[in-house]
Amino acid sequence: MTQALAEELAELLSLERLEDNLFRGQSRDIGTRYVFGGQVLGQALSAAQQTVDPSRVAHSLHGYFLRAGDIESPIIYMVERLRDGHSFSSRRVLAIQHGQPILNGSISFQIEEAGFEHQSSMPEVPGPDDLEPPQPISAGELAQLPEKTQRWLTRRGPFEFRPVYPRDELRPSKRPPFQQIWFRLSGHVPGDALLQRAMLAYASDFHLIGTATLPHGISYLSHDVQMASLDHALWFHRPFRVDDWLLYSCDSPSAQGARGLARGMIFSRDGQLVASTAQEGLIRVRHAR
Repeated sequence: MTQALAEELAELLSLERLEDNLFRGQSRDIGTRYVFGGQVLGQALSAAQQTVDPSRVAHSLHGYFLRAGDIESPIIYMVERLRDGHSFSSRRVLAIQHGQPILNGSISFQIEEAGFEHQSSMPEVPGPDDLEPPQPISAGELAQLPEKTQRWLTRRGPFEFRPVYPRDELRPSKRPPFQQIWFRLSGHVPGDALLQRAMLAYASDFHLIGTATLPHGISYLSHDVQMASLDHALWFHRPFRVDDWLLYSCDSPSAQGARGLARGMIFSRDGQLVASTAQEGLIRVRHAR
């Protein structure tokens, strides 16, 4: 089952080419009404990668989420080839549904080069083998939740997560705005660096903006909270494998104006900083009238 989910994700990120710069992607139902933002990021990266020489790999991605995606309809990805220089290539990607853009993204690629190196240290936390998988919500509590929330919580995804500091999302307590979560793909996929990057783009949308809710005692399961990703940035630093454990270390330096900012560093199991992320999201509390 886990291998099938991994292969399904790989297929989801392998787009149908319609023209030189035009691609079509389908959506995976993860139990929500709308297309998962990480899916659109991964597919946009996959589309852009197919227009670049294979010797150049993505080093940065910046995307703005413009509209919620329709889970029932395909997504068209239009790639604009902005520049192919001696070392770098730049692409703009527009994801379109029903004639309207749902994502506007910019992606930069670079040839492999040697240079200076330094990195932040990985936090000292228990390893994934020392942590228990999250416990599922009991059947009784699940039955009290809205049907769409039940579908989200009972739908099994391609990634496994093990939080270092678990939180009860139904009864969230207030705590400092940082968290560490181990994650990995549940199955195995080829070591193709392009696929690995697209899959990491997909996974990087999990848990990130939720870090901004931690000091306020709310969660994505709170009935009066509306949350949505507004933009997403991702930088790739070093090689990695998504089917081996990675540590997502997240913090939120600010929340204001119904928006929260979160940052993340992704480490390999041996302590290499392989990617960094940043995301701003809508966090709106709907007060009862």
